[in-house]
Amino acid sequence: METKAAGSLTHGRLGKQILAFSLPLMLSNVLQVLFNMSDIAVVGRFSGPIALGAVGSTATLVTLFTGFLIGLGSGINALVARFLGAGSREETQRTVHTALALSLIFGAVLLLLGELTAVPLLKLLGTKEELIDGATIYLRIYFLGMPAMALYNFGNAVLSAAGDTRRPLLYLLIAGILNVALNLFFVIVCGMSADGVALASILTQYLSSVLILIALVRTKDAYGVRPKCIRLHRDKLAPLLTLCCSAGLQNAIFAVANLFIQAGVNRFDALMVEGNSAAANADGLIYDVMAAFHTACASFIGQNYGAGNRDRVRRTYWISLSYSFAAGAVLGLSLVFFGRGFLALFTDSGRGRGRRRSGQPVRKLRIFHRNLCLILRLCIMGFSYAISAFMDCTIAASRGLGRCVVPTIIVVLGSCVFRVIWVYTIFASVGTIASLYLLYPVSWTLTASAEMVYFFYLYRKVF
Repeated sequence: METKAAGSLTHGRLGKQILAFSLPLMLSNVLQVLFNMSDIAVVGRFSGPIALGAVGSTATLVTLFTGFLIGLGSGINALVARFLGAGSREETQRTVHTALALSLIFGAVLLLLGELTAVPLLKLLGTKEELIDGATIYLRIYFLGMPAMALYNFGNAVLSAAGDTRRPLLYLLIAGILNVALNLFFVIVCGMSADGVALASILTQYLSSVLILIALVRTKDAYGVRPKCIRLHRDKLAPLLTLCCSAGLQNAIFAVANLFIQAGVNRFDALMVEGNSAAANADGLIYDVMAAFHTACASFIGQNYGAGNRDRVRRTYWISLSYSFAAGAVLGLSLVFFGRGFLALFTDSGRGRGRRRSGQPVRKLRIFHRNLCLILRLCIMGFSYAISAFMDCTIAASRGLGRCVVPTIIVVLGSCVFRVIWVYTIFASVGTIASLYLLYPVSWTLTASAEMVYFFYLYRKVF
């Protein structure tokens, strides 16, 4: 075995190890969501509802691009973990350096693609006229950070595959604190708006990517980066492209399906769009807590698959799934009970300020109706998050075994095609927020069932 980190995932008490591995990763994910929330909170509090709606209306497009890069990292994580588990130093090094070159290429391509398609995609989503200028500025600045985000996800994937989730947490903490400070500086001191928080985001993304690359260059282990070795190795390019593109496509597919959901939200007025943007912060927070266990599942299964530990692969899946389900259930129920307080962090509560203005009672009524709809949304989602664990954890388990193509096809059918059909049939007929968001638990249940059938078939096949 090449390194202590690599061996640590193939021996020992799994329940304790998975939890210890996941906690720093969970904190990293939560911090990232909280720092992203600071963008929304600063804009909402100091720039007003139009700026908040502009930033919020970009959420699905940002998720589309960043989701692909996160998926890219997931594929890298699985393959690096497999070779670390097998104890192959040469295979690990060739995989790491090919993955780094591939990440740079994808980062540059997404930057260009984002700059060219920002306005057409916003118009396709039916973004409100009063929001589109701010949303366009925000996106075009944000997309400049795509190469940095690609590099950070690469580094995070490699370190996680080796069992190191603490250093990415430290780098994210440093960058995140700076992000909050820059948000406040650009918006309050410099008088900027959506452009200010976008600029703060990309500056700190480049900082975190530099920190994680320095760490990889300095390490002497098999997964360390040697600048002169960065190139596309042919024997590693095909498996990396298969895993990374499939994993990236899985994440992007969810975002594509959510484009149609965002288009449904955009049928309501700007006030509802603003409120929905605030409520959606809960989704990111809970998903990312649960995602820590999914990453653990893929990393542990990848190493143990490489080491030939059949029983440990099976136990990893069930333990990771149990942790993820419990996290989704606890956080979801907390959201049900404390939803109003959560929304108040990001939206106007409806209390009047200054002297009474003409039409204010109408606005208060609209705000009351919006808040009622959003509480209903939070309740539906709060009772449903735990269901997603069965889908996402099983997808991660299949990826740990080196398979992504079939899970991707299942996701396309269950979470994209089905959701689009729902939006244009059930939601089009009923037209309420509840009818829009009920599609989540239904699509998660269908997709999870198919993913689990495939994983158990695959498990029996590879062992």
